[in-house]
Amino acid sequence: MGVKETAKSGRDSLQQGIYVVINPLVRLMIRCGVTPNMVTTIGMFGQVAGAALLIRAGYVAGMTGSVPYNLVTWAGVVIILFSLFDMLDGQVARLGNMASKFGAMYDSVLDRYCELISLGGVAYYFMAFGQLWPALITYMAVIGSLLVSYVRARAEGLGIECKVGFMQRPERVVVTCLGVIATGIAGLCGAQWANWILIVAMTIIAVFANITAAARISHCRRVMEGNK
Repeated sequence: MGVKETAKSGRDSLQQGIYVVINPLVRLMIRCGVTPNMVTTIGMFGQVAGAALLIRAGYVAGMTGSVPYNLVTWAGVVIILFSLFDMLDGQVARLGNMASKFGAMYDSVLDRYCELISLGGVAYYFMAFGQLWPALITYMAVIGSLLVSYVRARAEGLGIECKVGFMQRPERVVVTCLGVIATGIAGLCGAQWANWILIVAMTIIAVFANITAAARISHCRRVMEGNK
């Protein structure tokens, strides 16, 4: 089994394991009349709350010169908790027989909003106390994240399956959340280099998301040339 197949198998196994844990909650939500679009919307508001905590942390740091790493830690926790709603809404749709074309589109659009909101919070956090080049790296992460999704959507609009690459949205969310949480915890422990953790996380996304976008473009070119 190749590296790609092993990674996919590992991701699928992890996903199925998570479903086993969350399915009782999903069934309870369905009995309470919760719809997939409601879950998706709540998830986005949670992402806004996480980004707001980051923005507040950056603002306080810029005003006082001291970073409130407790807010940074909570921001990461909130973002990763509400990121799980991305799995909940799909399961609510499947187990509740509520899947729809509009729901799929709505979910995809709000996924983009959520990612841009959380990365925007990170960018502001850096900019608020003068760390401009980390903010620029975060901006490159935003570009890569958008292009990974856009290339896939454009390819599928042309009838081409395009899921290649390893820095897809789940990986980007995990790297972002772990980077924010680890930064907060390191800062609370007194580490002067705490922000470097988040800088490294944003660099990983910036580099590999753009590589993934390029790989998808190359994949589409090969498919199109092969169909000539």
